[in-house]
Amino acid sequence: MSWQEKIKERIKKEQAEATALLQEWVREASVQGAERSIQEKIASYLADMGLEVDLWIMEGEELTRHPYFVSPRSTFEESPNVVGVWRGSGGGRSMILNGHVDVVPAGDRTQWDHDPFSGEIIDGKLYGRGATDMKGGSLAALLAIKVLQGLGVRLKGDVIFQSVVEEESGGAGTLAAILRGYKADAAIVPEPSNMKIFPKQQGSMWFRLTVKGRAAHGGTRYEGVSAIEKSLQVVQAVGRLEKERNGRITDPLYEKLPIPVPINIGVIEGGKWPSMVADLVKLEGRMGVAPGEEMEQAKQEMEQALKRLAEEDPWFAENPVGLEWFGARWVPGAVEEDHPLVTLLKQTYAAVMGEPPVIEASPWGTDGGLLTKLADTPAIVIGPGVTKVAHYPNEYIPLENVFQCAEIFALTLLEWCGIDEEAAAL
Repeated sequence: MSWQEKIKERIKKEQAEATALLQEWVREASVQGAERSIQEKIASYLADMGLEVDLWIMEGEELTRHPYFVSPRSTFEESPNVVGVWRGSGGGRSMILNGHVDVVPAGDRTQWDHDPFSGEIIDGKLYGRGATDMKGGSLAALLAIKVLQGLGVRLKGDVIFQSVVEEESGGAGTLAAILRGYKADAAIVPEPSNMKIFPKQQGSMWFRLTVKGRAAHGGTRYEGVSAIEKSLQVVQAVGRLEKERNGRITDPLYEKLPIPVPINIGVIEGGKWPSMVADLVKLEGRMGVAPGEEMEQAKQEMEQALKRLAEEDPWFAENPVGLEWFGARWVPGAVEEDHPLVTLLKQTYAAVMGEPPVIEASPWGTDGGLLTKLADTPAIVIGPGVTKVAHYPNEYIPLENVFQCAEIFALTLLEWCGIDEEAAAL
């Protein structure tokens, strides 16, 4: 019996328990600031599996003053990080399996057909906030380790399972793990990619623009200058910048994305009274950053685009648009398509799925960018979740994809880390 046949058979035996575990995880409403319960359960589970477990609270100036640190919080008492290390016998390549337990809020519960944290299973899909983003992916990674252990496998290289917090707000959990010393020869981040392989992922950062006007009575609005009208020019300038930046992207991995690195304006606030000319408008948005691009370079391009407004309207020469970078930020990441892990994942995917994988660039950021750039750990994104339902009501994950990913990951670990044949029980 081949290793793949053994793994497939073992996964079938583990399916019921793994499904129940995923339900338990989804029933934990692990929104930001409330991750302790699930993290302690994961730490206990990892310990029962015989992994070396590290559970800690993020703190210290090394983290909070780091140039890549970003978080709306300064204390993390109820949000511990968890890492479990399956120690290899030596001589093999190491692998990080990185997933996050923090989930976005459920939102308007009337838009959900069931309780957002029910973990209910209907027609092979497990429903609940965090099912697809990304507890299902983390479960697949954990199951890959458990299946190999159950088969008596001893790997040569270490496998580092990471259950981090703060991904949804910019990656402070993974940054803390890196600063704690967790690095590897490569990493898999099982975010919801629809089973596609993403060697490259865009980054992003939030910005705030302030557009000034001059107040006047609405009955004599011609005596004022409307910040609302001026903000329309600003929006157009941002649109031109988006078109210019995306026009430079020729990477074939972006062929199927109509806008590879969008600039989205998601918040507009302005004006205080219907009978008054608005004298201030605030715009907030998200700027995509291309793989291989420095975030400072993207910032400079935004600054220059806003300065050029003065050339078309003298108002902006005297009243320049204010620009502030705030809030969440995700680092872009790029791994070459001929990287050994990409090649290996193509092979294991084809072996499990019976067809070649789709290779694309990620339309959103993950913690993989931090691993690639800061930890010198090339990170590839591939996961079982459904991209279109992440952060949406009635979020779900197809259980079949979870188990398929677990099989892919197990086969990948065998080849990447190497099997210690002398220590194998089979």
